[in-house]
Amino acid sequence: MPLSAKTELNALLLKAGIAHDTAEAVMDIDALMQKWRRRAMKRELGNRALADLRIGIDLAQLDVLFAIDGPSSEFDGEASGETMVATVAERLNIDPSRASRLVGDMVDEGFARRAVSQADARRTIIELTPKGKAVVDAVRAYKYLIMGDFLGSWEKAEVDAFVPLLKRFGSWMDSIEPATEKHSAEIAAIAETIAEDVTQPENV
Repeated sequence: MPLSAKTELNALLLKAGIAHDTAEAVMDIDALMQKWRRRAMKRELGNRALADLRIGIDLAQLDVLFAIDGPSSEFDGEASGETMVATVAERLNIDPSRASRLVGDMVDEGFARRAVSQADARRTIIELTPKGKAVVDAVRAYKYLIMGDFLGSWEKAEVDAFVPLLKRFGSWMDSIEPATEKHSAEIAAIAETIAEDVTQPENV
């Protein structure tokens, strides 16, 4: 049975023990997340910030500056410390060779500098220069200004409720392994429907 109709999806979730209201919320949230993902891929806010602030770098380079700055609030609460090229690669989930090239570009253009680690003199670390720090601070201020204007129209109670719930929702992927184990039978059944559809001959 193709799981294309909303009623079929509701039936699947209900059979798995997921309440109707929760199922409806899942579908609405998923649709919203897909829209967010497409807009995030276009990097609308980042592009607008670079244009409005007249910063002569691209988004990949801006990401590197933020990764070098490395605030714990933006990188999974990791402890602040010395940043190396490998740290930038890990924070941005990119290949180390690409991270090395981007960091090199930022060093060449004066936004970052190489320094010797205070913990291990054999290790080279990366730091923002005042020029690079100014860019990061400016873009962050731009983003907060725009978002603050939007949230400023909300009631305080709405913001107070939204922020902790968003933080809680942001961790939902952490439970994917237990969820896939719990619903292994349903997932196997879904896989079988795909196999059945693939093996059926198309009408000519």
